[in-house]
Amino acid sequence: MDLFSPVALGDLQLSNRLVMAPLTRMRSGSEGVPGPLVAEHYAQRASLGLIVTEGTYLNGESQGFVGQPGIVTDAQQEGWRAVAEAVHAGGGKIVMQVMHAGRVTHPETTGGDRVVGPSAIAIQGETHTPTGKQPYPVPHALTTEEVAGVVTDFVAASRRAVDAGLDGVEIHSANGYLLHEFLAPSSNHRDDQYGGSPENRARLVVEIATAVAAEVGAGRVGVRISPEHNIQDALETDPADVEATYSALVEGLRPLGLAYLSVLHADPSGGLVQGLRKRFEGHLMVNSGFGVVTSRQDALDLVAEGTADSVAVGRMAIANPDLVRRWQEDLPENEPNPATFYADGAEGYTDYPFVDAPA
Repeated sequence: MDLFSPVALGDLQLSNRLVMAPLTRMRSGSEGVPGPLVAEHYAQRASLGLIVTEGTYLNGESQGFVGQPGIVTDAQQEGWRAVAEAVHAGGGKIVMQVMHAGRVTHPETTGGDRVVGPSAIAIQGETHTPTGKQPYPVPHALTTEEVAGVVTDFVAASRRAVDAGLDGVEIHSANGYLLHEFLAPSSNHRDDQYGGSPENRARLVVEIATAVAAEVGAGRVGVRISPEHNIQDALETDPADVEATYSALVEGLRPLGLAYLSVLHADPSGGLVQGLRKRFEGHLMVNSGFGVVTSRQDALDLVAEGTADSVAVGRMAIANPDLVRRWQEDLPENEPNPATFYADGAEGYTDYPFVDAPA
């Protein structure tokens, strides 16, 4: 296989195997409506085989960041329609990462009176709110009935995304947010059918993926996981439990025929990730570059050696809107500017130059 060869991930026909990873950028204002700047940013990167949007909140309680886009209101849906049209005009494909922040937020950010999680266990540390840094609050432990509402909200958000013209959705089950909180034993101390055993902790993700696939078509749905990432107090430090939990998850996903499984892990060629790939029996997307930047050679090798069917890249996709051409022709790269990752405006967002840009 070659990084620059076409591939079909379910219903998603990609021109190459280089994927823009989901990247929080906080450019959608106080109303969570992606505007022309967001559309320009994604359209600039349409030559990538697939764009996965930044995590997009699905109800008021699920918003994690100031400036994060949503997919709850008609205005948000129309904003995303313009984004999808801009990407498609450039020949690209784009799926929305649908996300619930869970306990990784604050009422000042959501505008509500609580945050929620699988159990009433707070994250240690502080979060950014509209009025500055605040300690993470103790979350409300979702009741069994409220968990069913989360499934409904994922389905409704996914329907809105596809109706807005996006090519599909990615269910965010990684990085310490709500679905990962259910998976991790450190954050899930429940005693109902969603807690305790590895199979029970994996149940919610499987239920959501099943319901979303039934609503919009399995070939339009991916799932992202980050086993052993140990971020935001979603700790998974027992290798046997990790393998049991994610094996149960992947075995629950396998019959659905999803478009892909995206795995963020430092060792994508290792036994855990490749074992999950065998259980999934579908397309594997890997993202190896959270702690370190994924290089051109890394991405080439991951596909050429058969470790993955596609590679999700973050920081280099931020800094190089024409990353496919630069890597295909082995051209010099722009360096990303971390100071502008979580800022506002065009700087560090739409102003990275293309190869042929005038000096």
